[in-house]
Amino acid sequence: MENAARAAVRLRLQKFFGSPIIFIKPVTFSQKTCAERDEVLRLPASLTESVPLLEPLEYDWAPVPRIALAAWLIFFSLFLCQLGRGTGIFFLMDNVFVPVHEGGHLLFRFLGTTISVAGGTFLQLFVPLALAVYFVFQRQAQGVAFCMFFFFEQFLPVATYMADARAQELPLLTVGDSEDVIHDWNYLFTKMGLLQHDTQIAAVVRFIGWIGMIGVTLWLLRRGLGKLRTRAQ
Repeated sequence: MENAARAAVRLRLQKFFGSPIIFIKPVTFSQKTCAERDEVLRLPASLTESVPLLEPLEYDWAPVPRIALAAWLIFFSLFLCQLGRGTGIFFLMDNVFVPVHEGGHLLFRFLGTTISVAGGTFLQLFVPLALAVYFVFQRQAQGVAFCMFFFFEQFLPVATYMADARAQELPLLTVGDSEDVIHDWNYLFTKMGLLQHDTQIAAVVRFIGWIGMIGVTLWLLRRGLGKLRTRAQ
């Protein structure tokens, strides 16, 4: 039977996320090695008492099965290889984010032109990030890795769009009248006085995307191997 405090946290999380919450067994530090204890996030008691929604962050992560770890590593590795080559079937994943991007323009259009233009890229990045946060609270490392990988992967098409700000050679998609189409980053960089630095900014964004994708892959590998070593011991 779960205690009243934990039940209350479960109810708050279910209302917040709108789906059932399954807690992984709470961490028992006396049963863990020093290396494992370093993997667990320990929050100040005063913080978890004042913000009970943060309590699940102190629970252990769900284990990553060996076959699932291998499958994810193969998938991420192939994806990175195709990104490096600049061609491949995995590029079709970017099409999933096109309606998300365009939906961002529509969602924020009532807040003015600038926010509406920026809203496309914002929603394009916010959706995978928000899903990753959801899986963090669920303590599902596989879900976090998948969502964060594509959060950083989307930095690459964003960088390509940024680098085209002055040249404006890319074909543009829009919802509504094609005569009202705006090149997002030409408009935004012009507003910020950064149009002459479009390619430099794009290079930094692309670098962050690559580092993020590689980092996420290594994080999942480290977490999966850590659990395997624990079982072997």
